[in-house]
Amino acid sequence: MPDDETQTPTLDRGPAARTPHDPRAERLPGTDGAPAPWLLRLIAVGLVLAALNLRPAITSLGALLEEVREGLHMSGSVAGVLTSVPPLCFAVFGVMAPRLARRFGAGTVVCAGMAAIAAGLIIRPYIGSTAGFLAASALALMGIAVSNILMPVIVKRWFPDRVGTMTGLYSMALALGTALAAAVTVPLTGALGGSWQTGLALWAVLAAVAVLPWIVLVRDRTPAPGQPGPAVANAAEAPALKITRSRTAWGLACFFGLQATAAYITMGWMPQIFRDAGVSAGTAGVLLAVTMAMGVPLAFVIPRVASRLKQQGPIVVVLGLCGLIGYGGLYLAPAAGAWAWAVLLGVANCAFPLALTMIGMRARSGAGVVRLSAFAQSTGYLLSIPGPLLVGVLYQHSGGWGLPIALMAGLMIPQMVAGILAGRDRTIEDEC
Repeated sequence: MPDDETQTPTLDRGPAARTPHDPRAERLPGTDGAPAPWLLRLIAVGLVLAALNLRPAITSLGALLEEVREGLHMSGSVAGVLTSVPPLCFAVFGVMAPRLARRFGAGTVVCAGMAAIAAGLIIRPYIGSTAGFLAASALALMGIAVSNILMPVIVKRWFPDRVGTMTGLYSMALALGTALAAAVTVPLTGALGGSWQTGLALWAVLAAVAVLPWIVLVRDRTPAPGQPGPAVANAAEAPALKITRSRTAWGLACFFGLQATAAYITMGWMPQIFRDAGVSAGTAGVLLAVTMAMGVPLAFVIPRVASRLKQQGPIVVVLGLCGLIGYGGLYLAPAAGAWAWAVLLGVANCAFPLALTMIGMRARSGAGVVRLSAFAQSTGYLLSIPGPLLVGVLYQHSGGWGLPIALMAGLMIPQMVAGILAGRDRTIEDEC
């Protein structure tokens, strides 16, 4: 059969041919329902733009948290709760994604998710109250949550033979968006007059742009390559998967939750660890940026390597060992080897794109992927909520970073065990 990108439309297919007015004509140029090359390119652009918007709502707030607290007269305890809102919203709203996708289509839900992010980001700086700020943040995080869940589903549906490559592409974009928001929010705020409202609201522009490619898929109900119909829509027709019976699903959920715990601890506390060790505030911020920036190239490479392996356990172990060495360095010589520890912890944090890749590989169908993605991510984010709070409690009561760092290092062991379990060459359909 000719390659998808070289096929040309054939209008006369006999009695079952599409009419010239069929809105799917451009999207289905071949008899097998293969999408047009322009559509695949548009979806790839949409994936990148969507991924760029999956973290700036969080990291831009972290950069201006002190100014937000002062501007809204927010107490320290409320600010602490605010830092735990993202994983909670990801867990709560993420479970809605499969049902919404079955009813409206995955592309439609992602489009609405980008619109929700844009609306939340433009509203929250100007609403003028702590309650309103939290509500608008929750709106943006809801959009992020459903898009988080459906990214692997979009990849599985439209790029079934390039899961690793496309997962790497949007994972790299996600890491880039995370690092950019952390690095440039404060300088841009200063350049635009110094208002924290402007500094937070400017990220709504990027989210608004990300809506545009997905508008094409709002009415899409066409079959994906090699599938009899929309992968997500078919979920209701497929035999019910009792996903809680799958050891692979539980392993993936635990792996996802433990890597998310490490990521939120790193983003929330690593600069303070370096500052308490005598590193300047500016350098501590740069070190955090280095850690996050490591995800940009590796988020593209790791999924491609992982997709070529039958078992992803070896990659899990390598990333875990980097984390253990990094935490060991923070414990023994936080200032002397600061740059090395930042790099190693950045490598360890690349367990996130690996987890996304395994979600796409551990189910045979689009229906399975959407259920596995929802289960692993929602359960994982619930598991990640206590970690950053526990680190803060240990730091406050012990008066130092010894116990918190020991906790971080200790969590790498079950993360490796769960990752090895999730990385075995099997699918959830084999176990449910």
